[in-house]
Amino acid sequence: MVDRLSRRLFLAGLGASVLAGSALAEAPVKSLRPQLRGELPSGAERLIQAAGLRGEVAFAVADAKTGAQLEAFDGDQGLPPASVAKALTALYALDVLGAEYRFETALMADGPIENGVLKGDLILVGGGDPLLDTDDLAGMAANLREVGIVEVRGAFKVYDGALPYVFSIDPGQPDHLGYSPAISGISLNFNRVHFEWKRGSNGYNVSMDAQTARYRPSVDMVSMRVEKRSLPIYTYQASARQDRWTVARGALGDGGARWLPVRKPALYAGDVFRTLARTNGIVLGRVQITREAPTGTVLVVHQSDPLESILRGMLKYSTNITAEMVGMAASKARGADIQSLADSAAEMNRWASDTYGVNGIAMVDHSGLGDASRVAPADLVTALVAAKKTGGLRPLLKKFTLADSQGRLVKDHPIRVDAKTGTLNFVSGLGGFITAPDGSELAFAIFTADVDHRATIPRALRERPDGARSWNNRSRRLQRALIERWGMLAGS
Repeated sequence: MVDRLSRRLFLAGLGASVLAGSALAEAPVKSLRPQLRGELPSGAERLIQAAGLRGEVAFAVADAKTGAQLEAFDGDQGLPPASVAKALTALYALDVLGAEYRFETALMADGPIENGVLKGDLILVGGGDPLLDTDDLAGMAANLREVGIVEVRGAFKVYDGALPYVFSIDPGQPDHLGYSPAISGISLNFNRVHFEWKRGSNGYNVSMDAQTARYRPSVDMVSMRVEKRSLPIYTYQASARQDRWTVARGALGDGGARWLPVRKPALYAGDVFRTLARTNGIVLGRVQITREAPTGTVLVVHQSDPLESILRGMLKYSTNITAEMVGMAASKARGADIQSLADSAAEMNRWASDTYGVNGIAMVDHSGLGDASRVAPADLVTALVAAKKTGGLRPLLKKFTLADSQGRLVKDHPIRVDAKTGTLNFVSGLGGFITAPDGSELAFAIFTADVDHRATIPRALRERPDGARSWNNRSRRLQRALIERWGMLAGS
């Protein structure tokens, strides 16, 4: 009892110095030692109190080499991880599919070819590539001409059955948010369409296209109508072959652009490919969607970048659709019968339990966009410690920069952090690795959430609800303060 009390008094004094903004001025004279889960030194407690956050805080930190837990506060409590979940999804995909795995998108002929004429169907076969874009389809259209196809007399089909169809990653998000698009076995431009408007003499000129740096094909399967109103800014209605949008005239100003989600990915990809094929002299019929696995002759194949590269981009830019597609691909590779994101996430949860021996990971998706997911920080730390041994994750994580007492970012800070951030309204997370000034390495996870308040926000206001920015800023300050505390203690 005496040893525990003296240690807590020491750590409490250190915590007070961190709170005053001088964590780097006076290095501790003793390293942080392992303690019982749930025991909270008053130094960390003061940091939590100073943050002034409504809701809950949970964290865990451990020696990245030995796995010995150094400090935890409600480490076994599951909270929404937000996009920190993508670090777990990356581990899942790397373990199941392998770093060199490549997704393939193909053009197949279902019928004989005579003198460049395909007397049968042409099928665009989606293979779950989350990075497929207009440039890639343009290359496939050009390659189709190069292999000698000049005419297609059968139907033009798009196969999207490689993955289940999902209308929206998180149906609780407003319809117009581009980071919650539909998912299927084929994706184009992250399943987003580019909406642009300019004020003209007779109203607004609007366009919907699938632009990249090189191409800008117009899209017919999405329509936009400007209506005389102020709110709501956007409305969405589905029809059999179109995504139909309206936008409020009062919100447009003189001009602008934004990306809107696509709800019919196979029609979108087929629409764009027809245009690109036509520029190569190949006229295709109306797009037909099939979920029946095609057979026939492979004419053209486009391969994605290696999975490791895809995951690096996913973790850097936090692309939700990439996380969902690679996660579902991994679940299918494990032989799971998945019909939804929840099915696939449940398979990842089983994998995490089998691989790391943890039971506090209960994801409902692979991106963390859904706030019903729960992850215990101590269990994520267990996974990170295991990942440290294989060395596959940390090089893919983005550098997280610490700040000085005035909130200014310090690029040459003596504590190095590589981590995945996660942000939803009134939910914030951070998880990854710390290298202390002496070179020792820690694995950590910090989750904060005001789930009760988040649940009161109407769906229409969830893009930028009042108070969310300031709450999330306080969460980030707490994260940085805890990391400084751990880094300096471990590095003393």
